Amino acid sequence: MSEKKMTSSRRGHLKSLMLAIAKDLLEKEAADLITEKAAFIAENCPAPVLSGGLPELQEMLKKLAQTIDKVDEERYDAEAKVKKTDKEIEDLKMKVVEIQGIKKPALKKVRMSADAMLDALTGHQAQDSMDFRANLKEVKKEEKEEEEVGDWRKNVDEQAGMDGRKKKFETA
Repeated sequence: MSEKKMTSSRRGHLKSLMLAIAKDLLEKEAADLITEKAAFIAENCPAPVLSGGLPELQEMLKKLAQTIDKVDEERYDAEAKVKKTDKEIEDLKMKVVEIQGIKKPALKKVRMSADAMLDALTGHQAQDSMDFRANLKEVKKEEKEEEEVGDWRKNVDEQAGMDGRKKKFETA
């Protein structure tokens, strides 16, 4: 009913077989690449004939310069095509974004009281709800007996000298 699980030794053996096959394929691919490169060079780049004189060498250099120019033109044309298609792709991406529109972010849920919702819908705020102090409890404070503050010069004169300091400690 349930599938049998593969043992670790079997899994290791299969992994080593796969790695061996992959190694062989990579070696074969590298050898094929070398032979393809050699064939391409033999086809497109004939061996230079250096047995001739100076005029023959100059003629060969002119031919090489012409081939280099031709290859550079082809490369430049290919780069221009790539840039043009990249620009077209960017333009198409911008059109897709314009057609789809900008995705709006999901709104967050906000808790509101019924009064606040009604005020938001009607467009005005109730003035009585803005008075926060009315909703607070009133706490009666015990009134402290405050000393009468008189003329400060009189206070300084009384505390001046040793008698004033002595009175301060005796009253405390």
